[in-house]
Amino acid sequence: MKNQDSQPIQNILFSCEKQKSHVAEQIVPEHVLVCVVAGNVEFQIEDEHLVAEPGNIILIRRNRLAKVTKIPDPEFSCKTVDIFLTQEILRTYALQNNIGVQERYTGKPLICLNKNVFLKTCFDSLIPYLHHPEKFNCKIAKLKTNEALELLLDAHDSMESFLFDLSEPYRIDLEKFISANFIFNIPISEVARLTGRSLSTFKRDFKNIYHDTPEKWLRERRLNEARRLIIHEGKKPSEVYYQVGFENFSHFSAAYKQFFGHNASDTQSLEKVIISK
Repeated sequence: MKNQDSQPIQNILFSCEKQKSHVAEQIVPEHVLVCVVAGNVEFQIEDEHLVAEPGNIILIRRNRLAKVTKIPDPEFSCKTVDIFLTQEILRTYALQNNIGVQERYTGKPLICLNKNVFLKTCFDSLIPYLHHPEKFNCKIAKLKTNEALELLLDAHDSMESFLFDLSEPYRIDLEKFISANFIFNIPISEVARLTGRSLSTFKRDFKNIYHDTPEKWLRERRLNEARRLIIHEGKKPSEVYYQVGFENFSHFSAAYKQFFGHNASDTQSLEKVIISK
């Protein structure tokens, strides 16, 4: 992208975004520790919403659905430093530090570590490399990653379970998962995997609960959520289409008109007429 300047070294990414940017909806494949250096970053992780400001540090658990919006500062762009804690790195660290197999982690998928001055200092030591990436190398990346892991384990009682539960997704409550994640527009096959099911089992279970196909039910649920946001929160159609899981505005507009019989932009005025009657 022309407006983005990113330099990845092994598992550490320095990113600079000059314009407001929606990062594509994605499954976070590895734990990632994010420090916002400049601008704001808006996170939607499952049903948790957070706007991170400069100096904020966020830890996101792997195998979670995410929407990320980077909002640049007028003067300094949007800059972040991301440390990806891959399974390979974690297994090596666990072996070297005698960390055994962990029970399944069932806590929050997103942890704020804004008040941890030691982690802040760790990231502060990386910020100069944003401007001098030629000085950064894999040896430094490994040292800083191990430092971050040491500080994380000291920061939170449940961190060992968070970091070192490396098990694959297991069968979970489908209705609860769908309710929290219907706004994420990812392949149905990936939704099935994250709920611990094969695709055929997922479709069967979904049909038993919702009496409809996943594709049709999700489309209608997203449209109804868009209508709610327009009527009750006064949002514009151009603001809500991405929020409820549509890839582009034209697709959303066509689907909305087909489902409700009128344009999304006419929803508020039509609602007022109905109420006045």
